[in-house]
Amino acid sequence: MSNPDKIIRLKTVLARTGLSRSTMYRKIAEGTFPSQVKISVHGAGWRESAVNRWIDDPVSYRNESAAL
Repeated sequence: MSNPDKIIRLKTVLARTGLSRSTMYRKIAEGTFPSQVKISVHGAGWRESAVNRWIDDPVSYRNESAAL
């Protein structure tokens, strides 16, 4: 059983979504893809649950923090 709050790294996110790196970062800037979570001074990842929500419905996904 997978932990939905697990932090996943860039390669995993790209493999699961099929997006290119540049497209993913553009979508983050637009608020249509989950934002990164800082996990250390030089590291970041994404919440697996947020990426899974995007995968389930990429067309209507809106990042809640970007809407503010």
